[in-house]
Amino acid sequence: MSLEVDGADEAQTEAVTKNLVFMAAERLFALHGFQNVSVRDITAEAGVNLASVNYHFGSKDALLFEIFRRRTTELNRERARLLHEANDRHGGKPPVREILAALFIPPLRWMAPENDRRISLQFLIRARSEGTEEIRTILRTDVTHLRRFSDALTAARPDLPDVEVYWRLHFVLGMLHNNRFSEFDRMNALADGRMGEADTAALLERMLDFAEAGFIR
Repeated sequence: MSLEVDGADEAQTEAVTKNLVFMAAERLFALHGFQNVSVRDITAEAGVNLASVNYHFGSKDALLFEIFRRRTTELNRERARLLHEANDRHGGKPPVREILAALFIPPLRWMAPENDRRISLQFLIRARSEGTEEIRTILRTDVTHLRRFSDALTAARPDLPDVEVYWRLHFVLGMLHNNRFSEFDRMNALADGRMGEADTAALLERMLDFAEAGFIR
């Protein structure tokens, strides 16, 4: 019996250590960039043994990929749930605005200053520009999560050729990706500080007004 208890305690300790490493790495990568963070930095931040990164994840690259995989899965799961709810409300054919809302709402929620997920969104932004070749390959080729949105938009605008839907979705994604941190800060400076980002509901409505207009004609 004591051996079973000891084994359970050891497994729990390992799970805690692994999570400490994961959370510390995500924060450091988000704030400082992948290349500027060492394994020693991660383990010092986590307060664990230097060997913990390799023991639990295999390498720094593998740790980066695991954070990327988990956070993109969580973000896209939220998007899929909102799109599913929109489908239920509209008999499987939601209007353009609700489709776009399902795409926009999760990252905007994560971006809110008071949300613990904000650091995860910062990490994902970094990963898009500084990630490994494995991450860049996934970003180029894994379109599963986008397919459900392009299909929904095509159903909402059957008069548009599908390639036109893809182009407009591309422009919408460009707007979404630029509405993050550095680009927002630059425009806020241009506006003399009048573009507050704290009101995410108002920001969402502005984004939806702009993006929906792109699908009207």
